[in-house]
Amino acid sequence: MSRIATTPGLLPSPVAPDDGGGGPTPVVAADSAVRDAHLAAQRDADLDRVVEGQAGWWDGIVHPLAAHDNVARGPLAHSTAVARGVYRRPVVAGPLTFDGGLGADLAAVADRTASLQAVVPGPYTLSTLATDDHYGDPVEFQAAIAAFLADELAALPDAVATVFVLEPSLIAAPPGDGADERASDAIDTVAAAVTDADVVVHTYGGALDEKVHAHLLDAAIDAVGYDLIADHEDAAYLVGEYGTADSIALGVANARTPAVDAPATLRERVDWFDDRTPNDFATVYTTTDSVLATLPQPRLVAQLRALGAATTPQS
Repeated sequence: MSRIATTPGLLPSPVAPDDGGGGPTPVVAADSAVRDAHLAAQRDADLDRVVEGQAGWWDGIVHPLAAHDNVARGPLAHSTAVARGVYRRPVVAGPLTFDGGLGADLAAVADRTASLQAVVPGPYTLSTLATDDHYGDPVEFQAAIAAFLADELAALPDAVATVFVLEPSLIAAPPGDGADERASDAIDTVAAAVTDADVVVHTYGGALDEKVHAHLLDAAIDAVGYDLIADHEDAAYLVGEYGTADSIALGVANARTPAVDAPATLRERVDWFDDRTPNDFATVYTTTDSVLATLPQPRLVAQLRALGAATTPQS
């Protein structure tokens, strides 16, 4: 079993002045200096997978959708699925055609790391955080989002080794009967577009419902992420009772607080989970419970270093 230190991305971003409505205005372009600092901090921390950092994602997790030409910035909305709890709700007013934004962001750093990790919001989460003013049917809307994300991922540079698909709404707003299977199908569509990288569906904010978890495992993904900070007991129960994918991601570092746990503590949490589940995992992605957007820069650097040290072999 190999342990890989990484993050689910969305590192602290530069933010323009408030737009008068309680939310930030868009940053015109990713701040290259911030991007360079993020890359350097991850390399210095000896992370095994390095993210671009999403410095230009001015709408957080919904940004790849919100930045589309056929999507407008709607009213302020609240959800525990977003880092700060508040965001501008994207309003889809036209067809979700290919955009190329994800690939462009990663292409800008692809020649600077051999261990690049892409980060993308999941299709179910985006469908719960956006408003549909075009498709007119929730099933068609989610399928359109999945197809849009699949096209974006198919255009990623070859340097990408891992793709983290963030699906916090599977916990924050869990799908009911029927919708849980459709959510899995949408995730499968996204995963199928990735041919030369491992796909990790990272969930956080609690534990998955048993049926939602079961359907998620039907998708052709390489790993599922579990939030051990929010609910380690139920996470261990799900995997022990129902199994999981061949590999696993474990959110063992708390990204929602300035406090930073020692590397030994992070290792102990991984060991605790491994002792209570029967699986022989091919890979354990040792990561944070959620995205890191709310951390101040000094705590971000400390958190990255703790993650990197947590997977360093002990003598």
